[in-house]
Amino acid sequence: MKSFLLASVLAVVASAIPMPAPAPPGIPSKSTAQTQLNALTVKANYDNGGYNRDLFPHWNTVSGACNTRETVLKRDGTNVVTNSACASTSGTWYSPFDGATWTAASDVDIDHMVPLKNAWISGAYQWTAAKRTQFANDLNTPQLWAVTDNVNQAKSDKSPDSWKPPLTSFYCTYAKSWVAVKYSYGLSITSAEKSALTSMINTC
Repeated sequence: MKSFLLASVLAVVASAIPMPAPAPPGIPSKSTAQTQLNALTVKANYDNGGYNRDLFPHWNTVSGACNTRETVLKRDGTNVVTNSACASTSGTWYSPFDGATWTAASDVDIDHMVPLKNAWISGAYQWTAAKRTQFANDLNTPQLWAVTDNVNQAKSDKSPDSWKPPLTSFYCTYAKSWVAVKYSYGLSITSAEKSALTSMINTC
């Protein structure tokens, strides 16, 4: 009887604990992120005026009918139902940038943690088309996030010294993810960017 009551109490407690927000793979620890940040090259961005979003082919097919966007929606959503074309017909999405919850996939954008233009001006202008495609569809680093559409649009191509997520409690994860992506791809950062990232990592 005691074990039954204990199991019941534990079940109630577990149900009361909020589930952690889904997150992409590869988010480093604070100490690893700090080490990676210190290893990044600090220099001014180089904008040669040649950036075009089409230079980063994105939402490529991942498997079957599912492209990268649809794959991230399934990965980061809860109880996501898709149709034969892999489009999400129902589900729930929690946006870690602002804490909002959505039940329509049309309200959710897939954010590139390091925006495509920021990547371009911090080194990707030298990449091959294949590497830019990999970057724009990367499911193996914390590069792609399902977030509220207008929050993603407000971020646009800004770096952390110009834009931060509305939720200050997400600063730590945001900065660690940004650093991990830049480190993984050997992209540079500006001095202002490094200062902002350092401050955000210090909130961890």
